[in-house]
Amino acid sequence: MVWAIVVTHNRQGLLRECLSGLRDQTRPPERVLVVDNASTDGTPQMLAREFGDVEVLTLPSNEGSAGGFHEGMKRAHASGAEWLWLMDDDTVCTPEALAELLAALGRLDHSQPPSLLLSKTLWRDGRMHPMNTPWPARKRPESMVEGAERGLMPLGSATWISLLIQRGVIDRHGLPLKHFFIWSDDIDYTGRVLAAEPGYLVPTSVVVHKTEAPHTAMTATPDRFYYHVRNTIFIIRGPGRLRRDRVVFTWLLVSSTVEYLAGNRSLGGVRAVLRGLRDGLRPLPT
Repeated sequence: MVWAIVVTHNRQGLLRECLSGLRDQTRPPERVLVVDNASTDGTPQMLAREFGDVEVLTLPSNEGSAGGFHEGMKRAHASGAEWLWLMDDDTVCTPEALAELLAALGRLDHSQPPSLLLSKTLWRDGRMHPMNTPWPARKRPESMVEGAERGLMPLGSATWISLLIQRGVIDRHGLPLKHFFIWSDDIDYTGRVLAAEPGYLVPTSVVVHKTEAPHTAMTATPDRFYYHVRNTIFIIRGPGRLRRDRVVFTWLLVSSTVEYLAGNRSLGGVRAVLRGLRDGLRPLPT
C-alpha cells in the first residue's frame, strides 16, 4: 500500500495542481494524506469542496516541512502504509511518476531492497531543478556500477520532492527532526538513512517542482539563508554522521557562506549568517 503525503501551507492553487496530478496517476496511491500547516487562505474549504476523497491532517500551527512530514509519516506508518510517497504542495507529478518508481523495484535483484526511491525533478522550463539535485553515493563504487546497469543512480542524500520511503526506514531511523523547521531537514534525514542503506534516483519517474524561480541557498532571501546556516550546523552536530560527512558539511557551510556574502553585502545578509551561527550552536533539542 502506497500513501502519498503532501505538506501544504497557504498555497491553495498549487496544492490543487499537486492533488490533480496524483488523481491522474496511471498507478495511483491507495491513500492521499494532506498535512495542512495551519493554512489561512481557504485551503481546508477547497479540500472539502474539491477533494473529498483526500484525508487531511490539520496542524494547530505551522511546523514547517520538517514538522509536517514528521506528523504525516507518523500517521501513515501507524496506519500500516508500506511505502510513503512524500512531496511538497508545489510538486506536480507526471502521470507515470509513481508507476516508474515502483517499477524500479523489479530492476534491483540484490538481497537488500532499496530504502528510498527518488524521482527526477524538473523546474517549470524543463531544466533540472537546482534545489533538488540529488547527491550520488560516491562512497560505494560497486553500487554505482550496479545502478548504471539498471538505469538508476545510487543516492547519498535526497530532498522531499517525490521521495518514496519504505516503512522500515521509520522503524530503524525514526521520523524527521522537527527542530529543522525548513531547509535541509530532508538532506539530514535521507543522508542518515543512506549512510547504511541503499536508495536510488529513478530518472524515468519525473515531476515538476513549481517554485517561482529555480533558486538555491545562494539565491535565497536572508530569512531563508538563516535556515541554511543554522540547519547545516545542526547536521554537523547531529546524530548518525560519519566524521567524513561532518568535514564535508563544514566545508559546504564555509564556502556557501563566503559566496553568499560576496553576492549579498546587505546588513540583512550579514545578520542572517550571524543569527544562523548563534542558533546553530545552541544546545540541540532532544
